[in-house]
Amino acid sequence: MAQVKPMRADARRNRERLLRAAAGVFAEHGAGASLDDIARRAEVGTGTLYRHFPTRQALLEAVYLESVEAIAARADTIAAARPPGAALVAWLGELAVGMLQVRGLKALLGTAVTGAEAVADRADRADRTDRADRTDRADRADRACGDCVRGAAERLVRAAQEAGAVRGDVAPIDVLRLVHGVVTACESAGETDGTAVRRYLSLLMEGLTRA
Repeated sequence: MAQVKPMRADARRNRERLLRAAAGVFAEHGAGASLDDIARRAEVGTGTLYRHFPTRQALLEAVYLESVEAIAARADTIAAARPPGAALVAWLGELAVGMLQVRGLKALLGTAVTGAEAVADRADRADRTDRADRTDRADRADRACGDCVRGAAERLVRAAQEAGAVRGDVAPIDVLRLVHGVVTACESAGETDGTAVRRYLSLLMEGLTRA
């Protein structure tokens, strides 16, 4: 088995600077922020950015992975404290509010819950044209976040179905896609404080309940 070479100290420092800069720029301008601006703020060249993060999606994944893992972990915490149906609603509410209020998180989770190419990655096409290798590496990075969220949804949806709180013909990915749609609608309407999204999710759950 080939050994993974440890990252050089200067490369590690550059990566950390890029992550700090990206977190700030994404928070200010959203997932479609200029990658050149991120490199400038980190005081590194654009080539250095792409060596560490071959696509915009890979950079988003590195910036927000801890947040995604924390949201996924909340599924088990909530499930231990609430009945299955209520646990699913509560966790979906936290997921939706996170996607609304943490700029960049929705774009990162877009491919995980919809299977579609993220808007942020489409914007990245204008930055570079040599996409094939970088896209493959980004796809592997996406799975780290996607697996967390899909796994949490799977556990909660199946538990709710076993308890008779959700129809048996509902797949976990169905629920995630519906939540993504609700978040998109709330975002477009400027309803980002979480009140509206929780109301819409409550209405949505009525349609998912076993008749």
